[in-house]
Amino acid sequence: MVYKKVMDPVKPAAKEPKSRRLTNIERSSYFARREAAKVLKSVLQGDANRRAVGSIKTLVYSPSIRNKKATFALVCQTLKYLPIIKDVLEIANVLNSKWKRQVELMYIITYDILFGQDSSLTGDPEKYLILRKSQLQSALAKILLKKGAKRIEDLMSQYKIPADVKKPRYVRVNTLKLDVETAVSELSKDNMVEKDDMIPDLLVLPPATDLHNHPLVTNGSVFMQGKASSMVAVALGPKPGWEVIDACAAPGNKTVHLAAVMKGEGKIIACELNKDRVKRLEHTTNLAGATNVEVLHENFLNLNPEDELYSKVRAILLDPSCSGSGTVADRLDYLLPSHSHTSSDGDGGDVGRLLKLAAFQEKALIHALSFPGVERVVYSTCSIHQIENEDVIKSVLPFAAFLGFHLATPFPQWARRGLPVVEGSQHLLRTDPVEDKEGFFIALFTRNATRSPESPQKVERGSLENLKQEAVGKCDCHKKFLRVLPFTRISRLYLHRNLVMHGR
Repeated sequence: MVYKKVMDPVKPAAKEPKSRRLTNIERSSYFARREAAKVLKSVLQGDANRRAVGSIKTLVYSPSIRNKKATFALVCQTLKYLPIIKDVLEIANVLNSKWKRQVELMYIITYDILFGQDSSLTGDPEKYLILRKSQLQSALAKILLKKGAKRIEDLMSQYKIPADVKKPRYVRVNTLKLDVETAVSELSKDNMVEKDDMIPDLLVLPPATDLHNHPLVTNGSVFMQGKASSMVAVALGPKPGWEVIDACAAPGNKTVHLAAVMKGEGKIIACELNKDRVKRLEHTTNLAGATNVEVLHENFLNLNPEDELYSKVRAILLDPSCSGSGTVADRLDYLLPSHSHTSSDGDGGDVGRLLKLAAFQEKALIHALSFPGVERVVYSTCSIHQIENEDVIKSVLPFAAFLGFHLATPFPQWARRGLPVVEGSQHLLRTDPVEDKEGFFIALFTRNATRSPESPQKVERGSLENLKQEAVGKCDCHKKFLRVLPFTRISRLYLHRNLVMHGR
């Protein structure tokens, strides 16, 4: 007899529960946190190395970031609370090596758990920290107790976390595409709009007005540009039909403003050395419809003033690399870790960097003044430091005078002028980082168009080279003699170079 083994019927495998589909809000928040983490990583690395790849706003509003508004808010708020977040994570000791490799994302999520809204936290890192929420809250409580603070606001004060800087939203109308009245009419539908009292195509809106997705911005009809930055092209004042060089052009806001001032006529040679910034410059000029701009991927210092290609250049805008110390409010640099280390000494820890910048700035200005056909040169920085401003002008004045240039007065109605450390300081223009919400410097050199300027070919070569070497050499001499002096008018501190002659 054959016995058959009775087999138990095979039960179908239990189906794993389907993961719940994310809502639109959850999905949007999920990706915003990851985009914010990428931006935060770039910002913190650049700040630590003192080689920022761009401002917070520049990084957030790049084309690669999709959810710009949420990403911007997350980055700013996380940076604002970052000193507390770091202490919380250290005390809670919840990050293993795996999560430390994603520390910027963990900063973002910790902010959301402790200070933001954790109702839409989805994703593995989010779940990991949510399970440890009590440990994070306990660590925060310990910090509050240790600091003797009853509220988070009190704790922020003890950590010296700065309050948000309120600054009007300035927008410049791109008159290559749109007239000012139409822009006012369109923007007034949703916002209060006023015309600026100095810059003809500049409009003033309330602080924190978000226009990044406004059709007039996305199609290049208006540009979000600060007042001081908008002064530069107007100060240079090139006429329609002129040939102009923008020496350090990217990202291009001043370049396309020049194009508008020139009514799209003539030619603007926009120089930019950095390959990635060239792409940004080209994007800006295309967006603005500035067809008279020729983008040149080249170092301005490599342009030969005696080359016939530049014989018709009549104006040069030089806005060189600078410390950016005057735009901490606009760039949001006051949120960066390094700001808390330098706020008490006016960037005293970066003296070496400032000296290198000043050396380059002097060399670039001397080069700009050397073009034989040039009648107007504007030198501008977004720095508050004398070392990058008045000292640079003082160094090149003899060379400029030799070539027939003198300092002119841009915007005579503007009250704040240069520091009285150089002859002609009343012609120099400064904006105040406290009163004007940004620190800027503008110097305008002009020479008579009817005067036939002597080119480097016609003047005695030895005399010209001696003047150049004397101007550049002053920077090296200054490196040995530095002091920091207090100024309350424009900022807490300015860095000064003090030239001390031996035996005097």
